Amino acid sequence: MAKVLIVDDSVLMRTVIRDMLQKDHSLEIVGTASNGIEALEKISTLKPDLITLDIEMPKMNGLEVLRELKNAAWHPKTLMLSSLTSEGAEMTAEAIRLGADDFLLKPKDLPQLRLIAEELVVTIRHLTSDEIPPREHVPVVQHKEGSAERVVLIGSSAGGPPMLDAVLSKLPADLPAGIVITQHMPVGFTAPLAARLNRIAHMPVKESENGDTIKTGSIYISKAGVHTMISAAMTTDGKRTGRIIHSNAPTVHGVRPAVDKTFESAAQVFGKNIVSVILSGMGNDAGVGAAAIKLAGGTSILCDEKDCLVYGMARSAIQKNAVDKVLPLAKIPDAVERIVMKMAEGSHV
Repeated sequence: MAKVLIVDDSVLMRTVIRDMLQKDHSLEIVGTASNGIEALEKISTLKPDLITLDIEMPKMNGLEVLRELKNAAWHPKTLMLSSLTSEGAEMTAEAIRLGADDFLLKPKDLPQLRLIAEELVVTIRHLTSDEIPPREHVPVVQHKEGSAERVVLIGSSAGGPPMLDAVLSKLPADLPAGIVITQHMPVGFTAPLAARLNRIAHMPVKESENGDTIKTGSIYISKAGVHTMISAAMTTDGKRTGRIIHSNAPTVHGVRPAVDKTFESAAQVFGKNIVSVILSGMGNDAGVGAAAIKLAGGTSILCDEKDCLVYGMARSAIQKNAVDKVLPLAKIPDAVERIVMKMAEGSHV
């Protein structure tokens, strides 16, 4: 049973979070704290496995807590609860740099807050499990083969970030493909996500920039607020590769970046040399894109419904008859590696 300490200056927030977590019998709420000073005292005495940590608090804020924890005798996992504001995004990015393990976006109104209950529990379970290697021991390798001739595309939304950890932590550093991840998030939060994933993956991870050439052995997180489109480019030796172009085109399915935009544009560039993976997410984004990839000869993988918080995105691909494999989350990394290696072998025949 994982021991959790809730740290937030709002009595209401502490109560709501406690109520959410108490419904899961694998979690034990060992205490609460209303500011950073109280949190550090309780961390020392209660030795929780994880703390949920608000950023803005009186006396000592969440960032100051993270700085103090660097020299503390007990180091719990830290889940930041971040407000949906530009300032919240900046502070979240700083929290990740200071060692926070993950973050969850915190709605301001109570009804919306209760909607994240399941994602909160899933994230805490994930962080307190032994499946993800400690960040200090993950070797990051910069691949030296240059521009990618193959690409792995991943689309996800609600419930997706913990699943990204599970997939990226298992993909090898020498995978002969570039990886582009489109995760639905508010503006400002994809940079902290990239920074956090960079500690987990065996390949370098960055937020996409307009004009990025997709490199083998590199991972790109689609920047929030713009669509990530893939356009054709040529390598120095005349081979076809892809370049990331940011587009301010209208939202698709109410989101930007949209998975469909990335998948459809990539299908025109990489064709049969694509593996797409659809993880947890609500709505219909990804179905049209998966169909385009299948038509181009690529391979589409869905995560099994039992491993997804929400199955709307995956279901949209099923409805388009655009699915080659449906796999448990734990089996997706091996499948991706096998398919990419087969593509690479075929290109050398």
